[in-house]
Amino acid sequence: MQHPYAEIPELSRVEANVGLIRIPDQQDIPFTPRVQALVDTAEFRRLSDISQLALTSRVYPGATHTRFEHALGVFNNALRYLWQLGRDERFASVVDEHLAEVLIVAALLHDIGHWPFCHPIEDMELEGLRAHESFASELLSSDRELATVLRRDWKIEPSEVLEVLSGKKNDPAYRLVRSVLSGPIDIDKMDYLDRDSLHCGVPYGRNFDRGRLIESLLVNEAGDGLAISNKGKTAAELMVFARYVMFSEVYWHHAVRSASTMFARAFFSLYKRFELRELFLKSESEMIAALREAASGSEVEPLIEGVFGPRRSLYKRVAEFSLYQNQPVYQQLRGQPFGHLVEAAKQLASAFTKATGTNINPADVIIDAPPAHREVEFKVDIYFPKEDVYRPLQEVSPVVDSLARTQFDDYVKRVRIFVAPHVSKRVLEVPNLTTLVESISI
Repeated sequence: MQHPYAEIPELSRVEANVGLIRIPDQQDIPFTPRVQALVDTAEFRRLSDISQLALTSRVYPGATHTRFEHALGVFNNALRYLWQLGRDERFASVVDEHLAEVLIVAALLHDIGHWPFCHPIEDMELEGLRAHESFASELLSSDRELATVLRRDWKIEPSEVLEVLSGKKNDPAYRLVRSVLSGPIDIDKMDYLDRDSLHCGVPYGRNFDRGRLIESLLVNEAGDGLAISNKGKTAAELMVFARYVMFSEVYWHHAVRSASTMFARAFFSLYKRFELRELFLKSESEMIAALREAASGSEVEPLIEGVFGPRRSLYKRVAEFSLYQNQPVYQQLRGQPFGHLVEAAKQLASAFTKATGTNINPADVIIDAPPAHREVEFKVDIYFPKEDVYRPLQEVSPVVDSLARTQFDDYVKRVRIFVAPHVSKRVLEVPNLTTLVESISI
């Protein structure tokens, strides 16, 4: 019996092993003329000027890979998922060939609305800030080259792509394809865990069997999302743990968070000077140049120069609080609006000045706290064919169960106090530093 998506050119190229380009690590990506037409648009090419991990390269020097590379990896995963899921009659009965092609395009364009340093900026939840999803709508508008290519070469309307990326259409077919792109075992996580780990030079995100996990994919009991067969249980457990360790050791590494918070604090002081749409359309290097120019002579110049200047100078961690180390401080600061964290840091700077007898400027102290939004929890069902029953992964896995007892974020995201390097020794000598932090009001 012929595969239901065998006529999709990109999927046939996977099997034929022709017309390919290569990205790390030794991945051959099908590159048909219509894929190339999308990739060569100005809207897509801009992703080659946006780093995937923002400021992580200030700590992990190899982490300079781009959203362009990541998008190609997610596109490749979409093809692999579709080849497997097309064998599931329940999937093929609701996702026709056209919608499968929409998913392929959505995978390639899933980050199209991102701008440089998008996630650190969005985490601040500044008033009037557009979400990157709305920026994607603009870049897919009818007067853009990207929309022309979609209609001409793919026979796909931009609105169909946007429906997969951020829509709310409540029908089983769209819910199902959305779960492929954004869910516990989605094609995005499958790529970024591996790729970020590769470029950071750490093993954590690569220690799960991607092939085994993909081979175990099937439709969940409700028919509106993904599940995995019991043969993929171990691979799923390892993916859960890989994600946990990558957050702990890379994404929320204390020095990475220092650089990210320095950037955020400086941007908070500078952003009203810019027309944000124009700023976000710049390349990463152009945005950095604009921010350095705007920061010149201001109180946040040391923050911007410490991250982007000729000499790296990151703020030092002087205190750290988790849900388990100091719950009152953690609960007091997590999820607070960024402006409140800035005011709390100013109070701390004043308190540190009194305690040390050293003049500590308001911008010499910054607070990093988990944002209000939380990561997607790893909730996926395992199908046991002999019993013809679906069970939640955490119900049959002690590893996942231990991570699921509380929110994933509570384990890996901490409240941290950072101070400028030139005052860090004096601050660390302050007696009862924790008590001093506890005394601030917001």
